[in-house]
Amino acid sequence: MDEDIWRESQSGRRKQDFGPKVNFRKRRVRVGGFCGLPSLSRTLVSRMSRTPLLAAFQPVEQCNLDYSPQRGAAIDPHLDDSWLWGERLVSINLLSDTTMTMSLDEDLCVLNLDGGGVRVAVQLPRRSMLVLYGEARHRWKHAIHRRDVHSRRVCMTFRELSAEFLPGGQQADMGARLLDIASGFQGVPLS
Repeated sequence: MDEDIWRESQSGRRKQDFGPKVNFRKRRVRVGGFCGLPSLSRTLVSRMSRTPLLAAFQPVEQCNLDYSPQRGAAIDPHLDDSWLWGERLVSINLLSDTTMTMSLDEDLCVLNLDGGGVRVAVQLPRRSMLVLYGEARHRWKHAIHRRDVHSRRVCMTFRELSAEFLPGGQQADMGARLLDIASGFQGVPLS
């Protein structure tokens, strides 16, 4: 990964994007400079498909993130988009152990322990894989807090397409095109 260019991102992170050009606010997607997932991911994606939960997982986007405690890197609590991105988000935690904080906002809580919603600390050991799906994907926000980045953390996050971009969906043609490009594993980071 370090042989490719890392681009500055928000909250002290650096990133490498391999995916289509997306305007989430206007709900537009185009190929742009997307030329596939990186070749270094081919074996990993193949191994993931041997896991029953990920047997039909077809990633169309990969985002590599680099967190450094010196830069105060973090990512605020958020839900990933569900218009374009499908049911499962897969994240591979590399280099160092960290903690992901999952939170359920107060208005969604049945059990509210501290007046501010429910928080769960999920330990992510070095070289572990996390799959968010179901309520963990669609109701619980996820975050990496500055206090939980103790040394360089690099992660790879893979996303699949939503039903709108799969066969029978309104944008199935675009989805098929994106899947074809992604599976070529010829990707270079987008600028």
